[in-house]
Amino acid sequence: MSNKTSGQKAEDKIKAALTILNDLGLPRQQQNERSALTLLSLLGLKPASRWEDATDPLMGITPMMEFFEQHYGKKYAPNTRETVRRQTVHQFMQAALIVANPDKPSRPTNSPKAVYQIEPSVLKLLRGFGKPGWKGNLQKYLRTVEPLKKLYAREREMIRLPVRLANGQEIRLSAGGQNVLVKKIMDDFCPLFTPGSYVIYVGDTQAKWAYFDSDALSLLGVEIQEHGKMPYPTYEQLLHLGACVNKTMPNQETIDAVIEKECLSYGK
Repeated sequence: MSNKTSGQKAEDKIKAALTILNDLGLPRQQQNERSALTLLSLLGLKPASRWEDATDPLMGITPMMEFFEQHYGKKYAPNTRETVRRQTVHQFMQAALIVANPDKPSRPTNSPKAVYQIEPSVLKLLRGFGKPGWKGNLQKYLRTVEPLKKLYAREREMIRLPVRLANGQEIRLSAGGQNVLVKKIMDDFCPLFTPGSYVIYVGDTQAKWAYFDSDALSLLGVEIQEHGKMPYPTYEQLLHLGACVNKTMPNQETIDAVIEKECLSYGK
């Protein structure tokens, strides 16, 4: 097969994937080449593959990008990995097109071992793309989308880690990764070593702003925007924080012993 013919097949397959994303009602921000290639990689479809031969491989972000380049000649820089995850894969999950870590649901989303798989009913639907019954099957599928979204959202919520703040509010952190240690710090360490204190910010591997007290942060001179980054504290803020902590914290040897014990336990 000539390079020209192969290139045309690749472009045709990408256009077909874009048509599917439009038919499925994906937002315009996800109707682009990157999202089309992501869908094709998660279906294991090469330019010459038939839609009826679509599969459901477990695939991480980096293998997806390698698939783009190897089979479609579309090379994305390594630093665009987060763009693929945050601006395509995340939206595919919200639309119930794919499932994260079906082999191990508790695996954190920022784990280098995170994998994704096409949702079974989506796979069945897309194997019929281009056939006479496509439109009818599409309408049937679309009627099931909302219940499907709720089902997967409920499953994701069930494996989250509940943490109760001093004010009685409960937040739920995504399972796995550093959040296991964050929960232990808030549940065990803080009540013992910082009695009377309260949490003003908690980050999460899935939701950056799991919790933050904007008023308390403002009193400390920290101003943040919802879509911004948590700023590093100034030298003066660290001195002020250190003075406050020093009034209630035990000696350093006691702290080091507890931290060492907890870290060793966490690593097992």
